Order: sequence, then structure tokens, then C-alpha cells
Amino acid sequence: MDHQNRAGSKFGGGGVASQSSTNADRRERLRKLALENIDLEKDPYIFKNHVGMFECRLCLTVHQNDGSYLAHTQGRKHQTNLARRAARELKEGKDKEGALPGMAQIQVRRNLVKIGRPGYKITKIRDPLTRQNGLLFQLQFPEITPGIKPRVRFMSAFEQKVDDPDKSYQYLLVAAEPYETCAFKLQAREVDRREGKFFEWFDEDSKEFWVQVLFKTEREERYSGVPGLAPSMGKR
Repeated sequence: MDHQNRAGSKFGGGGVASQSSTNADRRERLRKLALENIDLEKDPYIFKNHVGMFECRLCLTVHQNDGSYLAHTQGRKHQTNLARRAARELKEGKDKEGALPGMAQIQVRRNLVKIGRPGYKITKIRDPLTRQNGLLFQLQFPEITPGIKPRVRFMSAFEQKVDDPDKSYQYLLVAAEPYETCAFKLQAREVDRREGKFFEWFDEDSKEFWVQVLFKTEREERYSGVPGLAPSMGKR
């Protein structure tokens, strides 16, 4: 420590170091000593922000320089957080190795080779009583995966990325592994999902899948929110 060039002391004299100067010199010596033994580049928790300060990602603290950060790493808060993190990682490692209860379940996505689109036939139909218009889909899945049944769902035009969204249309999707998913473009009319109106059936012997879709009439769509009016046509 330089004593003779301290402010207020005579040339060649020692002078008395103040408490703040002594503490600053001690921190500097500790910093240099720590830098010789600790490689900050290998510290996963140190981060230098855009204003040149150092942040501890583990404790969420900010430090003026690397010396202050090194002093923080030797403190109780940082050491306690390190111990907690090590204990948590050890527990998670045991859970994964021994398949203990509470283990996070990871769904593995299967990479199946698609074999193309199934054959299909579409027939226009009309209910003889209610005069509802509809469609009957017949799809053939001769190479369907054993134990798999085709799945059906309706998708709005705003969910797909193939065509420009048009609120006047919707899509009927039929999926069955290992075939590609089929999408049929329909009018954006409300589907009658009552029993006997909308149904799906898979013949496991012939590997044919049937889907019937009937649309509600204009009257049913108009008065669908009025109790007793909309279902009346289906009770004849």
C-alpha cells in the first residue's frame, strides 16, 4: 500500500491510512487474489448488462464491478442459494433415475412415415323429415395402424395456414395413422350434433370410415337461442 503519496502527507513520509483507504486496499487485494483462483468465464450465474454492471442470475443482485460480484459469491446468500439449487438438482436426478412419483412426464412424438391420402367418396344427402341438407363422407383406410380409429374434428378457416381465411367456410378434418390428414372445405353453417344427425362409424373389417354431417336449417340457426323453437323440427 502506498503511504508516502497519500494526500496530506509530506514527501517521503509514511502518513496514516484512513479506515476507508485501508478497506479499499483490502478489497482490491482480495479481488486480485480471487481472480487468480476463480475463473469468471466459467461462472454460469454472472452476467454483464448493457451499462457495464455485473448481475448474479442466481440471486438476482446487481454489482458495480467484478470484485463486488466475487465478494457476493463468498457471502451467505449466494452460498445458500447454491446449496438449495444443488439439492433440487440432486432430487430431480433421483426422480428421473428411479421413476419416482412426481416425475415430469415427457411426451415423445413419434415420427411416422406418411403413406399418402386415403380414398374417399362424398355424397350429398337430405333428411326426408326435416329437409336438412348434409354430406356423407366415406373414407377407406386399408393400411391403417392396428388398434387405431380415425378421428374427426371441425376447424375454422382462421386456424389453417393454407388458404386465405374466409369466415364463410370451415373444414372437416379426418386423421388416421399412418395416412395424411384429410381436410374437407365446408360451408360455415352450424352442424346439427343431435343423436342421429351427426355420427361417425368405422368398419374394422372393410377398413371404411363413415361420417354423416347435417346442417341446421335457417330457422334452427335463427332461433337456436330460443328455448323450445329450434329442436321442434327434429321431433316430428
